[in-house]
Amino acid sequence: MLRAAAATTAGFLPPRLAAETAPAARVVAAAGAEVRSSPLLRALGVPRGGAGIGSATPGRRMYFASGSDSSGSAADSDSEASSAAGAGEEESEGNRSSSAVAPAIIRPEDCHTDPKLLKALVENHKRSFPYAGAFLVKNEEDTDSNTVTRSDPKKSIHGLKGKELLKHLHEIGTLAKITSIQGDQVLLLGHCRLRITEMVEEDPLTVKVDHLKEKPYDKDNDSIKAIYFELLSTLRDVLKTSSLWKDHAQIYTQHMVDFNYQRLADFGAAISVTNKLLCQGVLEELDVSKRLMLTLELVKRELEITKLQQSIAKTIEEKITGEQRRYLLNEQLKAIKKELGLETDDKTALSEKFRKRIESRKEKCPSHILQVIEEELTKLQLLEASSSEFSVTSNYLDWLTVLPWGDYSDENFDVFRAQRILDEDHYGLTDVKERILEFIAVGKLRGSSQGKIICLCGPPGVGKTSIGRSVARALNRKFYRFSVGGLSDIAEIKGHRRTYVGAMPGKMVQCLKSVGTSNPLVLIDEIDKLGRGYSGDPASALLELLDPEQNANFLDHYLDVPIDLSKVLFVCTANVIEMIPGPLLDRMEIITIAGYITDEKMHIARDYLEKNTREACGIMPEQVEVTDSALLALIENYCREAGVRNLQKQIEKVYRKIALQLVRQGVSNEPAREITLVEPSEQPTGVSIATEVENKSQRDSLAEDVSVHVIPTDFSCEKINVVSLTTKSEVDHYEHPKGVSKETSADDKATPTNTSGKMEANEHTEEVMEALVDEALVDKTVEKVVVDASNLDNFVGKAVFQPERIYDQTPVGVVMGLAWNAMGGSTLYIETAKVEDGEKKGALVVTGQLGDVMKESAQIAHTICRSILHEKEPNNTFFTKSKLHLHVPAGATPKDGPSAGCTMVTSMLSLAMGKLVKKDLAMTGEVTLTGRILPIGGVKEKTIAARRSGIKTIIFPAANRRDFDELAPNVKEGLEVHFVDKYSEIYDLAFPSDSQALAS
Repeated sequence: MLRAAAATTAGFLPPRLAAETAPAARVVAAAGAEVRSSPLLRALGVPRGGAGIGSATPGRRMYFASGSDSSGSAADSDSEASSAAGAGEEESEGNRSSSAVAPAIIRPEDCHTDPKLLKALVENHKRSFPYAGAFLVKNEEDTDSNTVTRSDPKKSIHGLKGKELLKHLHEIGTLAKITSIQGDQVLLLGHCRLRITEMVEEDPLTVKVDHLKEKPYDKDNDSIKAIYFELLSTLRDVLKTSSLWKDHAQIYTQHMVDFNYQRLADFGAAISVTNKLLCQGVLEELDVSKRLMLTLELVKRELEITKLQQSIAKTIEEKITGEQRRYLLNEQLKAIKKELGLETDDKTALSEKFRKRIESRKEKCPSHILQVIEEELTKLQLLEASSSEFSVTSNYLDWLTVLPWGDYSDENFDVFRAQRILDEDHYGLTDVKERILEFIAVGKLRGSSQGKIICLCGPPGVGKTSIGRSVARALNRKFYRFSVGGLSDIAEIKGHRRTYVGAMPGKMVQCLKSVGTSNPLVLIDEIDKLGRGYSGDPASALLELLDPEQNANFLDHYLDVPIDLSKVLFVCTANVIEMIPGPLLDRMEIITIAGYITDEKMHIARDYLEKNTREACGIMPEQVEVTDSALLALIENYCREAGVRNLQKQIEKVYRKIALQLVRQGVSNEPAREITLVEPSEQPTGVSIATEVENKSQRDSLAEDVSVHVIPTDFSCEKINVVSLTTKSEVDHYEHPKGVSKETSADDKATPTNTSGKMEANEHTEEVMEALVDEALVDKTVEKVVVDASNLDNFVGKAVFQPERIYDQTPVGVVMGLAWNAMGGSTLYIETAKVEDGEKKGALVVTGQLGDVMKESAQIAHTICRSILHEKEPNNTFFTKSKLHLHVPAGATPKDGPSAGCTMVTSMLSLAMGKLVKKDLAMTGEVTLTGRILPIGGVKEKTIAARRSGIKTIIFPAANRRDFDELAPNVKEGLEVHFVDKYSEIYDLAFPSDSQALAS
């Protein structure tokens, strides 16, 4: 009975120690032990300093049990005991790589020393037949055998003893002879296969084993021979591709007599770098034919891996070689240019470029900026060109020197010129133009202008953005626009810190670099749609930018030097000022653009939109006519919004339809093609005749007679210069072509030739030209396309909007109100109906998607109506006994706001008293419980909506008189407007018959 010991090593005995002819392996039993190479190691395919057989396998652990019997025989009985060991608990990616992979370095933490095992191995080595058993450790559950994992030390195989250790070992292993022990290093030589039968001792692990032998086989079997020779051929191919495998084969043949079937199979498996479990399968296979087949599969895989490795190595080598060659050539080229004085190095060239930039504006540049530039230039000279800091510094200097320090554009303070430019670009907008002219006038008196912050607020499409461009042209300033809609990163305004990768300055620094002056006009679009995210609040960052007291020393995070923005004129645009934060709104001067009324839209459409669209579509003015009625119908039924953007889209749609109609009729407004004849000469020349000769033989004879090459291009009459309207000038064009009048003339300038054939050809050419002119003069007059209200739907489809005015005379309980929305103003009806009667049934139900404010206004109106009705008709108990239903159409549109209070009161009173409200009357105003009328907003929008609906009388709160007086005369024209303080005044206006009766 033999004793057994167990130890953990850094892993040098893989399961490829299979068969009595298996190569040897070295065992390291101490942490940090030196790893040396030996012929026996190379036989196993372990590279110098390697961690496995033919592979770089760091951290592979093994378990060994060694001993010898008392008789000194290691193999003469099946009941012999041998020491048991497990190999390869962990396997790295190197198992899949070729044997040429660089070996791993043994780390002390991966080594394990078992003094008991080492002592047992030393004792056995002193005996006559020292042997140890090597067994592969089974994989942990749910663990891939090719995956490297770091096991918990508490759960490690090193702490297992006895049966627990035995359960983790494969049953079949290798009997290996202990050839030498030097310090902590143990050298083993594989001998034969073993199978564990039972455990004898636990510590060190001692087991009984059976020696396994191959099953009998027929050496002359054709199948075995075929597999053998195929394996041998594959091994030869592998040996050709790997010099390391050649060393393995040479060392192997020194220890073995020949390569018989089983030895060849074991050799192929031993030196392969495949999965350890596959090699264990070869070790356990006792059928020689099947073992050969398994080994053949392993070696084939090795061959493919070797080829793949060579391909990868070749690709990488070519890439590295090419890059090195390019680098060396570039360095040589730089050295040659520098030697010849053609080029300086990168640092010198950059420094000179930056100094040259700043030299021209050195007098205007602030002193603190010059100081920073000098410091950075000095720093640049001390940095290596390949360092990351060099790139950061050079980019920083590039931005510092490219900015227009102290450069200002010459402003034009001519008020009349500015007025003319503003009128050319925009119709109306008197208040906006007046404010711009005031700014120019102040600048003219001061001799210089200061930066201002103006905010243009209005619905979409009213021209807010285009106004900014016109103002810049009027002031002779550079124009720069950027949108902040949805902006959520503060770095877009203030810039990034230079320490970040890809850092850039903010929008204002980019603006100054782009325009090249320090006093541009900057348009900040959609300022009411600023976002807010994890990167900060851009609205707060704009506070410094848009503050006239602070932007003289604006600090960008990237530049980190103060920038003077006090001369910049900021123009902001917004749709709704309520969305702008209060502190930011306080820094801006608000100019409201309410929108355009119908008359203004007519002027804009006729003078601007239609003209530009017609030219863009290539249509001549005489080919189309769009009547005023068509434009009016387009505005009223398709484009009711406050702006003109949708109106422009509809006009473009009309002209596209017209263009298609004209082209289908054969109209082409392209420049007329010139018909040119070239005088025949002695030498053959090419001439293009704008016609198609119908007879091919005639064309060929013409070319032969006059030696003229005729290009057979299809220029039939239908394809050349088809005119829409035949005019006298066009007739003259065809009668006197430019080419004929200048180069040749068929009647007067025909050059006589020496051959009659040439004269005949010339006459024939004249006949062709005459026929061509006759065909071109055919009258193809196209009728002018006329667009009016009757056929407008043929161009833009059915009307989008229906008339807002539903009633010519509102019935009892219905009153027209005025509302404001983001698209402008609109009219709406408030309807009240009685649901049921009965004692104590007085109640109110409201519908129409009303907001909380409008619901409260309805309750207030219901209470006021009770008081007014009791005053006017004391005996009327309508509100006490009636349940009312108040509705505000359209039901799909959400509505809210306090300005419908007086309209609700009038609607309920009309129903309660059974009286009609005055015809063509609309009202707006907030009402209190005491009957006072409070001011409202959107006076211009509501006035425009009333005019659009044909309203003649409007009731406004008295506090809004000033707002109405500021409106343009064409907006107020034809309207009877009443301003009231109390609801009693509205009652007298809404029910005139009742007031007249009381007066009488």
